[in-house]
Amino acid sequence: MPWLCAILHVAEPAVEELSDALLAAGALAVDVQDAAAGTAAERPIFAEPGEAPATGWQANRVSALFPIDADLHVLIPQALAEAGIAPASEFRVERVEDADWVRLTQSQFQPLQITPRLWVVPSWHELPDPAAVNIVLDPGVAFGTGAHPTTRLCLRWLDTVVTPDADVLDYGCGSGILAIAAMKLGARSARGIDIDPQAVLAAQDNAERNRVKADFAAAADDAPVRPARIVVANILANPLTVLAPLLARLTLPGGRIALSGILSEQTQSVLDAYASNFDMQSTDHDDGWVLLTGFRR
Repeated sequence: MPWLCAILHVAEPAVEELSDALLAAGALAVDVQDAAAGTAAERPIFAEPGEAPATGWQANRVSALFPIDADLHVLIPQALAEAGIAPASEFRVERVEDADWVRLTQSQFQPLQITPRLWVVPSWHELPDPAAVNIVLDPGVAFGTGAHPTTRLCLRWLDTVVTPDADVLDYGCGSGILAIAAMKLGARSARGIDIDPQAVLAAQDNAERNRVKADFAAAADDAPVRPARIVVANILANPLTVLAPLLARLTLPGGRIALSGILSEQTQSVLDAYASNFDMQSTDHDDGWVLLTGFRR
């Protein structure tokens, strides 16, 4: 059965109200994307701690899926009015043929080659190189699929430092991809910590899917965290700065650390936060993000 898709462009303050109004008008689903996606103007919507997180983009592309017999030239103006947007606002309607929506969504996520021997592959794809180190991972509720530059930076680093006797701690593990990668690269053990219990559950599921034994726990748990020889933290610059004393305690003397989630212009402030305990330097970069690595003194 075909569907109708109404597509509107609205400013950030109106997105939430319009989405609610479209659903109330009978929309089966509403999707919001950055209207500048794929251009130089595209921007992330996360925020550093202490900053108000963005709830949308300055310019938003709102798509609403309706049954084929819906009268959108009546329903859309009603929804616009309900959201406090001028009813005369332009919108367009596209006919969407019946499709395998799961397959259509999956087609947006392709296998990613991180290094010559390391791949991240969605579960529905065949392995491009069965002989490679393949991490099977699907997009989900927790951050970390290998697509973001900060994750790629960490994965490339792990590929160079993990040895058979390595004990790896991923602080802020998200999907668990870094701990899983460490195990698949041959580490003796790997652990992950995250403040989000849902991320911990997702990481545990991903480890089982990849048939590796990695331990994951919530940061709020009372159990003490054992220091590790290799520590990696892919978060953001401000929390990394705040966590500097803790991550120093969690890195064994002579151990290695990698920090990601840092924009180029934030490099020096993070380096300064770790200077008293680590010999640090910027060792890699990807699309405006940097990787800082060092040794615990």
